[in-house]
Amino acid sequence: MALLVKKSQLPKAGLGLFTDKPIKAGTKIIEYKGEIIDWKEYDRRVESCEDGYLFYISRKRCIDAFPTPQYKARYANDAEGLNQIKGFKNNCYYDVFEDKCFIVADRDIEAGEEIFVDYSEDYWNCIKHNIKYGYVKPVPGVKIA
Repeated sequence: MALLVKKSQLPKAGLGLFTDKPIKAGTKIIEYKGEIIDWKEYDRRVESCEDGYLFYISRKRCIDAFPTPQYKARYANDAEGLNQIKGFKNNCYYDVFEDKCFIVADRDIEAGEEIFVDYSEDYWNCIKHNIKYGYVKPVPGVKIA
């Protein structure tokens, strides 16, 4: 299976992750890779609003995909986040196996489909907070409840 990075189907989302072959439900699609940091550094990046690509595994192992654009998993978007389109739903989830994170197919995915994964309610609440208090600029056309 080849994964491709190209323009997302979600408005204002930038790039997205697509598959060129069908994927069966339950398949580990790709490992979420990046810089490995500890909780102290993770917390510092959150406080500095540098947390858009962070994934927490344990206090000693967190993944920051921001400085590693060569790893494709970071391009998977959340269809149920701020840029929702009617009819688009997440088709994957994050799952931790030992000390690694993978994007796993939640259902059968057809060739050509975009990979959508749930970022979590906590993630979106943090984004809304950062926009509300001016830590990041809002995306034009995206409403914050």
